[in-house]
Amino acid sequence: MLLITLAEVGGAQSYVASLLPALAERYEVVLAAHGEGPLRDAATLAGVRFVPLQHVRRPIRPWRDLAGFVELSRLLRRERPQILHASSSKAGVLGRLAGAATRVPIRLFTVHGWAFSAYSGIPSRLYRLVDRLMKPMTSVTICVSERELADGVEAGVCDVRRSVVIRNAVDVSAFSRSVQDRATLRLIAVGRLKAPKDFLTLVRACRALGEESFEAVIVGEGPDRPEVEAEIRRLEVEGRVQLMGERFDVPALLADSDVFVLSSRSEGLPVAVLEAMAAGLPVVASNVGGVAELVVDGETGILVPAADVEALGAALRRLVVDRQLRRRLGAAGRARAEALFDLPDFRQAHVGLYDEQLALAGRVPKPPVERAKRR
Repeated sequence: MLLITLAEVGGAQSYVASLLPALAERYEVVLAAHGEGPLRDAATLAGVRFVPLQHVRRPIRPWRDLAGFVELSRLLRRERPQILHASSSKAGVLGRLAGAATRVPIRLFTVHGWAFSAYSGIPSRLYRLVDRLMKPMTSVTICVSERELADGVEAGVCDVRRSVVIRNAVDVSAFSRSVQDRATLRLIAVGRLKAPKDFLTLVRACRALGEESFEAVIVGEGPDRPEVEAEIRRLEVEGRVQLMGERFDVPALLADSDVFVLSSRSEGLPVAVLEAMAAGLPVVASNVGGVAELVVDGETGILVPAADVEALGAALRRLVVDRQLRRRLGAAGRARAEALFDLPDFRQAHVGLYDEQLALAGRVPKPPVERAKRR
């Protein structure tokens, strides 16, 4: 059973969708999530049964979270999975609690950026405490970057003996190379309009670019949209910065762009950056989380400190005025994505981990013929 909080657009959802075809070939797979979105479509395409969740949602609401725990416990008792693999913070906590309560033999959790790293003060300490409580209930913690593993070990929320690093990946062949040659360059950013994404810093950096010839498009939706819109109006850059909302043609939008920008304050190993690299775009990104494991500063893109408007603006200006630099960095990024972040190794690493854990638990996958009979 794969469990994730929401079926909407997002990096964690892309991670799960990328796994589905390979897992469906070897195991009987059930995917559980709340709401509609492309992940539900990906399940249908892979022949995976989708179970809609009613009470598992992103915001913290004690009574609804209790209902979510009960809902998941009933689901696990009914389905009796050998493996529960949870992604995203809310599903990770409720899923591991329910998995332990219902004695699911193998409980995996993939970290797409530690929640305690995305916040400060009391919220950060609370998230760290919760993750520490979940540690004994976790068979293996899957970290998407070496940085996430190091942060988790340092915080005491995972340990090296029961943790692995499997970096995110994308289908590189699904992305056309972007080779543009036009007077007005297009900068593109993709992500949910919500912290820890920091689109206000991007808008301010675009304002700092002054008279350079460019346009910026922000692809995504979220609760911070009114604040971003207000900042665009305040800085009077309505004609240069466009909010495109949620889109399902991101590969085509990347192919029609010149530079990719990630201005987050916290990340795991962002799939959006991998997609941009696959499209042959140079990447300007905040040096947070595992981003430096994707973007080689000066070779495939430019890394800048998080929340630094001046540094981000300067990096963007370098690429806006230098076409040869854009092409060199973009081509190197595409080659790096092909060599290190394509899907086959990513999928095989997960299948290998599943089989290893099943063997340790004394379980074996059911043969394909038997699985077909059960359906």
